[in-house]
Amino acid sequence: MINLYELTVENYLRVLGATIAFMKKSELHFTEHEKDVNEIIKMRLAPDMLPFFFQINSVRHHSLHATQAFFNGEFSPPKPLPETDFAGLVRVLEDAQAELHDISAEEVNARSGKTVTFKMGSTEIPFTTENFAMSFSIPNLYFHATTTYDMLRMQGAPLGKTDFMGRLKIGAGELD
Repeated sequence: MINLYELTVENYLRVLGATIAFMKKSELHFTEHEKDVNEIIKMRLAPDMLPFFFQINSVRHHSLHATQAFFNGEFSPPKPLPETDFAGLVRVLEDAQAELHDISAEEVNARSGKTVTFKMGSTEIPFTTENFAMSFSIPNLYFHATTTYDMLRMQGAPLGKTDFMGRLKIGAGELD
């Protein structure tokens, strides 16, 4: 049976790792082709969509800060990042990844069944920890990671599906 840590933190770490890797791969490609990777930071897929730097902040937010919400019981939209360059955005994700590695499975699993309330202005939506993860943070994480990937692909980065998927958790384990 999958526990809360496996459902959340292990997936968050995989998505963070994949996003970091495909960002670095893209940066190398753009450097080799003499394209300024920092031009991408403010890029938008559509006029009404938030820019690339917001997508990165949201990947961090829906992984690290979602996990922190398991402990403090509250989750709100992300605070803006300080202005930075492409390499700084990679560091934002690397820092989130490092912080997530410091959270133990026991700590996360102890939060199973607790309440996490999403707060935005006067809106408050109470979830169980599992429902928050499955219906809110994980879908948001994949949305923003996918948008990041798509923006880089749109600019010519040589990325494929395996770059997006990252390190797979393989093995069948013992059958019950």
